[in-house]
Amino acid sequence: MRLTHRGGVVLALGATQTVAWASSYYLPAILAAPMAKDLGVAIPTIFAAFSLALLISALLGPYAGRAIDRLGGRPVLIVTNVLFALGLIWLGCVHGVASLFAAWALLGVGLGSGLYEAAFAALVALYGRDSRNAISGITLIAGFASTVGWPLSSYLELHIGWRGACFAWAGLHLFLALPLNSLLPSAVPINVRSTQQQEPQSVTPPREAMRNTILLAVVFAIAQFVSTALAAHLPRLLMATGATLAAAVAAGSLLGPAQVGARLLELGFQRRIQPMLSSRLAALAHPVGAVILLTLGAPFASAFVLLHGAGNGIMTIAKGTLPLVFFGPQGYGTKQGVLMVPARIAQASAPWLFGLCLDRWQSGALWVTSGLWMIGFMALLALRVEKAQPISATASATP
Repeated sequence: MRLTHRGGVVLALGATQTVAWASSYYLPAILAAPMAKDLGVAIPTIFAAFSLALLISALLGPYAGRAIDRLGGRPVLIVTNVLFALGLIWLGCVHGVASLFAAWALLGVGLGSGLYEAAFAALVALYGRDSRNAISGITLIAGFASTVGWPLSSYLELHIGWRGACFAWAGLHLFLALPLNSLLPSAVPINVRSTQQQEPQSVTPPREAMRNTILLAVVFAIAQFVSTALAAHLPRLLMATGATLAAAVAAGSLLGPAQVGARLLELGFQRRIQPMLSSRLAALAHPVGAVILLTLGAPFASAFVLLHGAGNGIMTIAKGTLPLVFFGPQGYGTKQGVLMVPARIAQASAPWLFGLCLDRWQSGALWVTSGLWMIGFMALLALRVEKAQPISATASATP
């Protein structure tokens, strides 16, 4: 039995992406402290192992994308579920620093082949240029990964310990995510489909294509750096502007709803707003919010979080749609994997580097992230939109 309706595919991938994100990217936030205490190491050691996983994921991303281009998303995502499960089981069994880093290294292989980029490539392998609404759909569902993952990890750690929590997440990969990914339809290879449907190919000259690649890589690296930096330090940043701990936590809780709300709006207006316009507006959201917060102070912390979260939510979709706009569906997985290498490296370094900025400049660290996003906005303006191939926001039949 395979899923044939696009809505079913989106629901299945949204659910499996929620499990993947909650059991990997969002895991250290809850389990780092009990893990460090049990292993007799400092908490930064746990995050150093996590950073190693992110670096490995950056190196493996292009290879995973190439595999999806050749085989489709179904077999790659199934293997990824097995890798995640093995990594989590290994993590739950570690008793020393060496095995800790080794377990996270294996999880890094899963991170490089099983998160959004792989899911986006899987959708493009299925639907070609008509993938935008499906990409938005899975980000909308998986946008609740932290909302689901953090309380569940906390509950599991409280009742069965951090090792038991790792084993439980491994079980979810094997008995929930893997069966769902196995229901995905097999993709018709892009080169075969494009020949059958006579899909127009991009005529962008090689030099301009390289220029667009570099500009998109810069934008995605900035997006990943700022998103990860604030995910790690948001309460501390808000307190540096004068907010109390309670106010900072309350404002920070708006981050997830802001991201999901922005994705809902993007999904609703896809027929009217092109991806480039929504991406440029998203790039300005963080700087505008930062100016409001730095000018008006702590009472406007919630406004900043809402703007930052909305921009971050839209940019997550842009990571899937912009490569499709500029380079088309053929070889999408490989190209997107290459584009995300700098972003994954920026992601790995963000908590440490932004922490240094907070130590030195306190709330003034927001000028750093705002400056980065203004560079990203200029990069988006510099992209040659007139040569890009349009993509559809409508749902077509599955090939």
